[in-house]
Amino acid sequence: MTVRDWIAGAVVSLVVVVPAFPQAVPNSGDRAATPTWRAPVSDAAGPGAPRADASDAEASDTAAAGAAGQRPPEPRASEHRAPIARVTAGSGVLPSEHGQLWREYDITPYTARITSTSRPEQAIVDWILRETGYEVWHAEPLAILSATPQVLRVYHTPEMQKLVAEVVDRFVSSEAETHGFGLRVVSLSHPNWRARAQRLLQPVQVQTPGVQAWLLEKEDAAVVLAELRRRSDYREHSTPHLLVNNGQSTVVSATRGQSYVRNVSFRSEGWPTVEPEGAIIDEGFSLEFSPLLSVDGKMIDATIKCEIDQVEKMVAVPVEVSTAAAPRQRIEIQVPQTSQFRFHERFRWPVDKLLLVGMGMVALPVPSDGQTLVPGLKLPFGSGPPRADVLVFVESKGKIGPAPSSPQAGRAATAEVGRY
Repeated sequence: MTVRDWIAGAVVSLVVVVPAFPQAVPNSGDRAATPTWRAPVSDAAGPGAPRADASDAEASDTAAAGAAGQRPPEPRASEHRAPIARVTAGSGVLPSEHGQLWREYDITPYTARITSTSRPEQAIVDWILRETGYEVWHAEPLAILSATPQVLRVYHTPEMQKLVAEVVDRFVSSEAETHGFGLRVVSLSHPNWRARAQRLLQPVQVQTPGVQAWLLEKEDAAVVLAELRRRSDYREHSTPHLLVNNGQSTVVSATRGQSYVRNVSFRSEGWPTVEPEGAIIDEGFSLEFSPLLSVDGKMIDATIKCEIDQVEKMVAVPVEVSTAAAPRQRIEIQVPQTSQFRFHERFRWPVDKLLLVGMGMVALPVPSDGQTLVPGLKLPFGSGPPRADVLVFVESKGKIGPAPSSPQAGRAATAEVGRY
């Protein structure tokens, strides 16, 4: 045998033997350290080419992250995870073992005339929840409450359907078509006004401690309001001509933000190494009023929600922030000392009377620089945070008709609305 024949035989043997070696498959525990025999091949290489599966791709990502000294990527979550809870399609029919009925109420007579909000139907839903409670719609029996600008859909028992129908009638009734309510918020530095007005006030039961409410004849209310305006500490926090449409809610608020140093942050790089962190806390008042007229137009139901937040003072805390450049440096952080007042109740009174709610001596509704109760008069030293007797006047303005067609009609309408 010649040398050429021997070399040719060796090459043939090598070509035959190499495919016979088994492909090296790394164990799951050492995927990141053991290389594979072949690289992934795309579909363009042909149908017979080897294909890399998802486990090989994860192994490559883990190996790359380990070589770069980074944290290996988290395992990919499945897009179609099986639910843990047992889920069924049900019977496809609404349960009615408690006698539930399906009803659809036409609410367009009300929603068509409300242009102050994009979702007037929400007011109907809110009042239904106030009348019936929230729990009856989220427990047994099965219930549905859904509203669009055209229709209110309700699925509940006959007793509940009767309550819902009464609320809907109060919205679509012709008596409540153009009815308006007036809202006025005032404050006084002392509650001694009650001594002169006590004989005119008819007490109304209130659940919130420290809060009182009264009913007044509209003529008597005009007298009381005129007396209050003569006081130097009288302040009005809402426009006197604020009108609220029947069934809708309005919010009267006055707030401001007060900035302070909340914390100190340290940085290992850059300059400065110590930096104060600022924050803003809001103070002021917010009053939400939601009235609803009865079907016969003789009674008023209304919810009043009042929130007052006051920053009494900022408690200073010096913090040592020693650095190489300033070993005795200090930065003062501040902790707000606040006072809060919360009130939320519902009232019912005749439409021909005025409701007066006295919140008591609470935090001053509108914050003022220098903590003054009377404009131009500073509080004495050490007198503490400002307080005020907050009063809320609510009255029915009657039907608010269309614009008058003649000057005489306009003067008559103005005199009637602004009488009290």
